[in-house]
Amino acid sequence: MAKQTVAEQFVDTLVRSGVERLYGVVGDSLNPVVDAIRRNPAIDWIQVRHEEAAAFAAGAEAQLSGKLTACAGSCGPGNLHLINGLFDAHRSMAPVLALASHIPSSEIGTRFFQETHPDRLFVECSHYSELISSEQQMPRVLQTAIQHAVGQQGVSVVALPGDLASQPAPETPVEHALVTSRPTVRPGDAEIDALVRMIDESDKITLFCGAGTAGAHAEVMEFAERIKSPVGHALRGKEWIQYDNPYDVGMSGLLGYGAAYEATHECDLLILLGTDFPYNAFLPKNCKIVQVDVRPEHLGRRTQLDLAVWGDVRETLRCLTPRVPLKTNRKFLDRMLKKHAEALEGVVSAYTRKVDKHTPIHPEYVASLLDEEAADDAVFTVDTGMCNVWAARYITPNGRRRVIGSFSHGSMANAVPQAVGAQLLDRDRQVISMSGDGGFAMLMGEFLTLVQYDLPVKVVLFNNSSLGMVELEMMVDGMPAYGTNNRNPDFAALAQAAGAHAVRVEKPKHLRGALKDVLKHKGPALIDVVTDPHALSLPPKITREQVSGFALSAGKTVLDGGVGRMVQMARSNLRNVPRP
Repeated sequence: MAKQTVAEQFVDTLVRSGVERLYGVVGDSLNPVVDAIRRNPAIDWIQVRHEEAAAFAAGAEAQLSGKLTACAGSCGPGNLHLINGLFDAHRSMAPVLALASHIPSSEIGTRFFQETHPDRLFVECSHYSELISSEQQMPRVLQTAIQHAVGQQGVSVVALPGDLASQPAPETPVEHALVTSRPTVRPGDAEIDALVRMIDESDKITLFCGAGTAGAHAEVMEFAERIKSPVGHALRGKEWIQYDNPYDVGMSGLLGYGAAYEATHECDLLILLGTDFPYNAFLPKNCKIVQVDVRPEHLGRRTQLDLAVWGDVRETLRCLTPRVPLKTNRKFLDRMLKKHAEALEGVVSAYTRKVDKHTPIHPEYVASLLDEEAADDAVFTVDTGMCNVWAARYITPNGRRRVIGSFSHGSMANAVPQAVGAQLLDRDRQVISMSGDGGFAMLMGEFLTLVQYDLPVKVVLFNNSSLGMVELEMMVDGMPAYGTNNRNPDFAALAQAAGAHAVRVEKPKHLRGALKDVLKHKGPALIDVVTDPHALSLPPKITREQVSGFALSAGKTVLDGGVGRMVQMARSNLRNVPRP
């Protein structure tokens, strides 16, 4: 029986840890690993067109599955291309194992062709980054990397010289037990007791929720009802907390809407649940603040806390809610619900005014129709920039839909590569890439990946021939827009030439039919929608200081435009407000 190589042992360990795909671009130093994958039926090699996309795809798959995923890059430039996507995965708390293939081990340190030091270069975007320098070292280093990625929810990097990967593995490798899931974390009784006292002493309490509320929707709703609290959310908390929420007051932050800002600034006690919300200019200074987070390093790093609670949100609320005295005064909650509805009603007219006849097409209209036509369990991958705005305001969460974006790292060009990973995880689930023309063009080669693997991703291209968010930033900072215009081709024609189904839409009356056509197509498809580059409208007053800190005026929206079905949700919630 032939002896197993280090590469084969590496691949077998990935398979035992639940990895089903390795995303990457082939290269000489990776050849032993790629060949080992070719001969292993339990794992697939996914050939992308750029290693950055490999990391984005792996990160998206990990965020959707909650399991370890993997990507790879060949020596030097190949693995360096991974770094932006790995930063995104790491900041999104996605468990990703990256294989950084290395130059021949005998040449390390000699300034050899394509030499870099990946074990040093990836330190800032990983929990663990290590070089394997002997075949005896490999099993334990890989196990340690996997446990860091899964246990700390982020990236681990293993650098492996190509020549070492071809060597025979140790005669009797140790079969290590692998960590594949994380435990729940319960706070101590002292912290629970302190929080109970603070809640009991407060009349006006607001909950502000982030991605850490995933899986805790029922617990948050029960807690909000018990303490009569409005519930706001950050962008990454939207999909987990906004649906079926009679206490919803919208979103705070640069893309915010509704009464979330007022609710967080007019309360006596603000409880931050599972959020590492980075824009401290939006956080209040004159109330007590409690933060609950499963990652202790997040506690208090954005704002001064009166109480830090180390625990995951669901377990914390399960301990806390039964011990909190029931509050009966709804005055603060009802006032915030009314403000929220009024705020949404105030901007809806800008959206409804002849929007179905406006040319170029309003991007809000595109997002609103997409929200109506998309499947109830669709996965949306969202480009950074104005697509973030349209997704935040128009994609309606329901507990089954998912929204993935570069929300913590803020990279361009993430949507199509993330859609690759999302669709490979489940070919039967509808995956929609909400792409801007700038982001789509930056990594347009990954559309060819969709075609190559016949992935039925639907790309909805918001084509305004500009970098819209950058234009907004320049305008608000008193600068004329410069360097933001894109001279674009007919993207639908390019997609058709690549072998995909595609349509181009320039008139709003054709939009719904074209969306339906693209969404029902069995394979990869693209709709190139020519949208209005002047759809942005600034609030009447805004200062340079406010923009530099993303602290836009209280309760104001950054952009005029409707908010889709959120208006109906707010109106519905008002029915719960007692009439005098």
